[in-house]
Amino acid sequence: MKNSVLYYSVGPLLYCPANNPTIAGSIINQRFGTGFSLALCLEDTIADAFVPQAECQLAQSLERIYNASKERPFYLPKIFIRVRSHAQMLRLATSLQNVNAILFGFILPKFTPENAERYIPLIIQIKERFGRPVYVMPIFEHAWLTDLRRRHDILFTLKEKLADIEPLVLNIRVGGNDLCHLYGFRRHDTESIHQIAPIASIFSDIITCYGTDYVVSGPVWEYYNGNNWREGLQKELLDDRLCGFTGKTVIHPKQIAPVIDCYRVPASDLADAKAILNWDASSPSLVSGNTAHERMNEQKTHFNWAMRTVFLAEAYGTVPASG
Repeated sequence: MKNSVLYYSVGPLLYCPANNPTIAGSIINQRFGTGFSLALCLEDTIADAFVPQAECQLAQSLERIYNASKERPFYLPKIFIRVRSHAQMLRLATSLQNVNAILFGFILPKFTPENAERYIPLIIQIKERFGRPVYVMPIFEHAWLTDLRRRHDILFTLKEKLADIEPLVLNIRVGGNDLCHLYGFRRHDTESIHQIAPIASIFSDIITCYGTDYVVSGPVWEYYNGNNWREGLQKELLDDRLCGFTGKTVIHPKQIAPVIDCYRVPASDLADAKAILNWDASSPSLVSGNTAHERMNEQKTHFNWAMRTVFLAEAYGTVPASG
């Protein structure tokens, strides 16, 4: 498992079309609060004919944010660009070099063994050009995931390829809506994506393959208004956590706070985690009831959970004990 809070700190990843002319002002004036990351999308949210204009707007937005950050402090999210291809990524890395200090990395949609061969050497090249780590987040959403005959082989093939840049892979992301699209599915705001068996099966395989070595982020929730949007999001977030996901893609600023709230760590969990990580080395026993006398802590069995819990508490904060 990842042993640095950095990989757990992406939090709610707010998607925004790169051609949005208001995004820079919203970031500079902290209209969305804090604790989130930002994805400026040049892929599915932009019509093909308007990509050049979107790239120009992207450059203007980043330059405005960069210049403002030198003048006064404000919350600066981790900023990522969702690209269409390795060629576009190379072009942007070159043209945006003057503002690269605020560019945290790139999002790689529809990740496959074929485009991995082009992306991975380029990521190393960009890291060397910038003189610092440049992080990537590949998205597993391609139609190959529906092929039961090949899915496991391709998942492990991609994991082997990503090993060359493992420290630079901030998160693995999953394209829930893209996968639902392949089957013609769409969940309502009273339903969790984890109830859709074929999609849940794909998610399970991704977590099984990658969850021991990478942080895997949860799928987008598309509702942000109506009677049940918040309750539905909260339900799916609980399912996300239980199934091994950390963080979530969000498409509206209203979704940021519920995601942060869900991943806050209960004070009792943090107390148990610290007790496990600071186990008395002289003790002959590696199992003990917790301080609240509610459950068993086992040093060997719960060590990875404890590490993850401490990182989540550092990234998201804690929930005070009730009463």
